Amino acid sequence: MRDLGHIQAVYLIGIGGIGMSALARYFAVQGKAVAGYDRTQTELTKELESSGINIHYSDSTVEISDTFKNPENTLVIYTPAVKALNELAYFQANKFEVLKRSEVLGALSRSYNTVAVAGTHGKTTTSSIVAHLLKSSSQDCNAFLGGISSNYNTNLLTSTSSNLMVVEADEFDRSFLTLTPNIAIVTSVDADHLDIYGSADEMLKSFHDFTNCISENGTLIYRAGLPFSDTSRKSFTYSLQEKSDYHASNLSVVDGKYTFSMHAPTRTISDLTFGMPGMHNLENAVAAFAAVDQLGLSDAEIRNGFASYKGVKRRFDVHINTDKLVYIDDYAHHPTEISACVNSVRELFPGRKVKGIFQPHLFSRTKDHMTEFASSLSELDEVTLLDIYPAREEPMPGITSSVLLSQINAPSKELVSKTAAVEDISIDNVDVLLTMGAGDIDQLVAPIKHKLGL
Repeated sequence: MRDLGHIQAVYLIGIGGIGMSALARYFAVQGKAVAGYDRTQTELTKELESSGINIHYSDSTVEISDTFKNPENTLVIYTPAVKALNELAYFQANKFEVLKRSEVLGALSRSYNTVAVAGTHGKTTTSSIVAHLLKSSSQDCNAFLGGISSNYNTNLLTSTSSNLMVVEADEFDRSFLTLTPNIAIVTSVDADHLDIYGSADEMLKSFHDFTNCISENGTLIYRAGLPFSDTSRKSFTYSLQEKSDYHASNLSVVDGKYTFSMHAPTRTISDLTFGMPGMHNLENAVAAFAAVDQLGLSDAEIRNGFASYKGVKRRFDVHINTDKLVYIDDYAHHPTEISACVNSVRELFPGRKVKGIFQPHLFSRTKDHMTEFASSLSELDEVTLLDIYPAREEPMPGITSSVLLSQINAPSKELVSKTAAVEDISIDNVDVLLTMGAGDIDQLVAPIKHKLGL
């Protein structure tokens, strides 16, 4: 990528994606002209537009302003999640510098002391915890997050004084192999994105390749039990168990928050509090602790950071919590994530009836994990299933929500449209409600809250 000093304009194809929108915000902060295209308008694109970034929603070069038609000073960024487009073909044919999102993020990160968080689950929450611990400390940081931080209401954090950067290292399309982190965290390597990798073994190989991208004197932090003990880099394990280099102890719940001690190889910090529910999220907090311990944060900074952390939107996002009614929205889109979400609900609200509305994401993921999806969804008392959200894919013969529904063993189950899913909800028939998925199910949050009288 050319020196950013020569770039005056940045055009993003697929600007509404969570990673792409963070880059859009970054370049806008740098004073570049920024615009882009996406297929549909969302709350995220509306936020970008309100900040002065022009976005259009038809794949036509006519919509591109002259500001972004000079190949000498324009950088074009695209995401592989968006299929071949007229606009992309135009920029490529006219010799613009056209780069993937991951290539741009990789180039930017090389200028910083980078903490990269990878994993098929937990990377967004873990990276946001790391970022908040650093941001609220004397060290400060920059961060490209894979979700909207509830502390800062953005997925981009910037600093004029810190050379630290926190990034979410995305395994999709092997994007994380563009990074050269000083500290890398690997939270999980469950089989996913098999439409890209072909097999679980090939995906695991890619994670091993990622650990080899760590800088020569860098550090790998990985969840205990993952197959990375043979790395040539300095490495540490983490988990909730004492056998790990980093772990928690003295765990209890007080006023709905975890209290605990954190153990590092060289110190222990007691009387910590953390308000994000779910044991899997507490384990993410251990991973984040390991990273900031390596960076030298003080006991007081770590204690204050954990206590003030508010979470990430759409990661166990509690919208209603009363004695009679609970409503939680979550990004869970893999069987392991669904089970973790349901288990957290059972832990927090024992004995209550749990209804889940789930929108499968991708035909390929549904095909690869049909049995596992059915098993995890069967942990609910009531299941409302929506049609599969296709994203970048075309339909696959025999892979439908109806087939998935037939394999779910729950006391009550149904397949409905998004509209019907909202219409079926009332205060009288909901005890604990979950909406889960990575597609556009988040568009139901406001209608559901309105239906429930909020």
